[in-house]
Amino acid sequence: MSNEEQISLFDVAPASSAGAPPMPPAEVDPELIPTSAKVPIPVGTYNSMEKMAEHCNRCHRCDLGEYRTNAVIGRGNLSAPIMLIGEGPGQTEDETGLPFTGKSGQLLEKILASVKLTTETDVFICNIVKCRPPENRVPTTEEARACSGYLREQIRLVDPKIILLTGATAMKNLVGIKQGITKVRGQWIEQDERFYMPIFHPAYLLRNPSREKGAPKWLMWQDIQAIKAKLDDLKSA
Repeated sequence: MSNEEQISLFDVAPASSAGAPPMPPAEVDPELIPTSAKVPIPVGTYNSMEKMAEHCNRCHRCDLGEYRTNAVIGRGNLSAPIMLIGEGPGQTEDETGLPFTGKSGQLLEKILASVKLTTETDVFICNIVKCRPPENRVPTTEEARACSGYLREQIRLVDPKIILLTGATAMKNLVGIKQGITKVRGQWIEQDERFYMPIFHPAYLLRNPSREKGAPKWLMWQDIQAIKAKLDDLKSA
């Protein structure tokens, strides 16, 4: 995916910067949106996450809809200053309809709590694609593109100040980064009046439990402190 394609898919102006309600959707029949990726999802299509969930749970814009039990829309504060975006749902997420559950989700909650952040007040969690790829494989470019309008609307509705990117798929599709996570984690990227940071996925931290200096868990501790400091700075600005 070229940088130009990345910008066209995910360049989202924050709602607060416009000073006015979003432009009304173009002449698109909303009932056709879940049926074909050829039908665009205009800015302002959804006025709530619940309405989007209705579409996602009957969506066939790509083949992933053939395999899902539940579309996984998101969880957390719908007005959160921080949005965390993962790659795609796993088996547990597909069964529950909630992202980052199980051991990964438990570790994520502990990481957030270590700097007094919670999904109840500070964080909204979602994924690049809303349906589980078979065998938990990486979503394809076509699948990410088919789902991009939903994600764009989620960003608009929540309007976060900070977006955390977990995994290569999120980095590539949101900010055009194709490097490995170890080379770019912890770095701030300012784009479309928001601050993005790539971070380790909790599942990766579970596979690398060492807390020694320089280990992934130690680096994650540095990153989450930097995230909290950035949030505090933005609140006081």
